[in-house]
Amino acid sequence: MAGELRDSVARGVAWSVAEKIGTMLLQAGVSIVVLRLLMPDDFGVIAVLTAFAAFALAVVDSGFSQTLIRRPDPAPQDYRAVFFFNIAASVGAYFLLVGLAPVVASFYGMPVIVRLAPVFFLLLPVNALCVIQHTIFTRQFRFDLLSKITFVSSLVSGLFAIGLAAAGCGVWALVAQRVSQMAVRALLLWSLSEWRPQGGGLCFVPLRSMAPYSFSLLASDLISAVYNKIPQLFIGRLYSADTLGFFDQAVKLKDLPLTSAMTAVQGVTFPALARISDSGPKFAESYRQVVSVVAYVLFPVMLGLSAVSEDLFVALLGSKWLPTVPYFRTICFAGLFYPVAMVAYNILKVRCSGPEIFRLEIIKKVGMTLILVLTIPRSVQAVVWGLVVFSFFEMTVNVGASLRVSELSARRFLRTLLPVVFVSAVMFFCVRGVSLFSPEAGVLRLCIRIFVGVGVYLLLSALFRLEAFSACLSICRRQFGFHQK
Repeated sequence: MAGELRDSVARGVAWSVAEKIGTMLLQAGVSIVVLRLLMPDDFGVIAVLTAFAAFALAVVDSGFSQTLIRRPDPAPQDYRAVFFFNIAASVGAYFLLVGLAPVVASFYGMPVIVRLAPVFFLLLPVNALCVIQHTIFTRQFRFDLLSKITFVSSLVSGLFAIGLAAAGCGVWALVAQRVSQMAVRALLLWSLSEWRPQGGGLCFVPLRSMAPYSFSLLASDLISAVYNKIPQLFIGRLYSADTLGFFDQAVKLKDLPLTSAMTAVQGVTFPALARISDSGPKFAESYRQVVSVVAYVLFPVMLGLSAVSEDLFVALLGSKWLPTVPYFRTICFAGLFYPVAMVAYNILKVRCSGPEIFRLEIIKKVGMTLILVLTIPRSVQAVVWGLVVFSFFEMTVNVGASLRVSELSARRFLRTLLPVVFVSAVMFFCVRGVSLFSPEAGVLRLCIRIFVGVGVYLLLSALFRLEAFSACLSICRRQFGFHQK
């Protein structure tokens, strides 16, 4: 990317990554405190509610916000129609889920769900209130503002959750955290945005032209939301609430750095790539560079977390959460494939039609179904390994499809990733090898492992002159003002 677009993307990624790192550290701190104060079965209950909320959130948006970002110049009536549709869909989803709460509580043997649901599912209509404002700021590349909003809402909700947990409110602290975070976010977006649903009557006609692409994305996102939460739903039914809590926290702790980073990258690169979708060579090279940098940053993070998992839990969470370690150590391997799969998915959203994306989702979910059928009855650890296998399968499908719609060759794609894979693998085995000299898990060994991992990775990156290493240094120089003369 060149010129104004390149600079906009660089600034956007810098602000988004800075916010995500800050938010991730904040959420990690909040999670450590709350995990120490609450019991594993509290998190099992919230995992069930979160699964149903994920389905509803996918339906409420229906892919219309992505369509607005993709359109060259949406009209005011387009924004207004999507806004009122989101409100109507969210209110309907809220009453449906609250009405189903007694059935869900009975099915899982968690009667507390009946009392939690009317408050927890308020996040649906609250989220719908600010989707348009967020979409407009995204189109304007106002990622610095969105980053600040996300950080402030995470800070306020995190402090609220810690206070309630310390006061002995139990699972209500987790409910309050989710709802208050969405409420603060909505309040800030409304106060900082000039957009209001004014002018004209209530008209849903503009949705017709958006529907084919939007509903295909809805089907794709809804299937993904369902399958992403199926393990939690079945584990909650077949195993105890605390086992579900251990599993769910392993997934969430793995997702903490992964989702934070990928949300930043996806949010910035989607509108940017949409602008250059007609330029074949430039589009292909931009795709390759994004994959290169994402892999270089996230591969060592995920392998490093897997390598230090026991020390991490002993030092930060205590013995109460040690049953989570085997799940966490394994699920981190899925984090190697997810970033590449999501970058490729962004390419598909830019270059492919909605039905094409939906057909790919069907292929992936057939594979996921087979994996879940084979693993869920066996054990929770089998489910975790199944998720790793599926993550690799999803990456293969997405990348294969993305290479067909871009001018990037499979050979060049592999040549971009393999050096990063090699350096990351060497770093992983070096970190694991520290246990041979320091067998006792704890804070000291954790610090030694982190030092060894960072040192080995950077040393090998410089020694082999990795392209991604140079690209990251260049990005840092530009963003912090260290321009070469």
